[in-house]
Amino acid sequence: MSIKLLDFYADWCGPCKTQDPILDELEADYTEVAFEKINVDDEQDIANQYEVRSLPTVVVENDDGVVDRFIGVTQREDIEAAIQQAL
Repeated sequence: MSIKLLDFYADWCGPCKTQDPILDELEADYTEVAFEKINVDDEQDIANQYEVRSLPTVVVENDDGVVDRFIGVTQREDIEAAIQQAL
């Protein structure tokens, strides 16, 4: 099963910069998960497809679809729980 974590962000988004170190740590710990950073200013079609309305937005998905979605700066433990659920 493939698992992806989609990080929707923008360069001008302060909370996105706060979220970055948390996602960097998770990416180092979960090498089996594909982490994708999606700049909503450059990839508006993808952001619309995932109905992103606020930043940062993190979406965890597997082959069955979206497992969980987080809006705003989210604690590592919450994102990690979604990754574990997706595995």
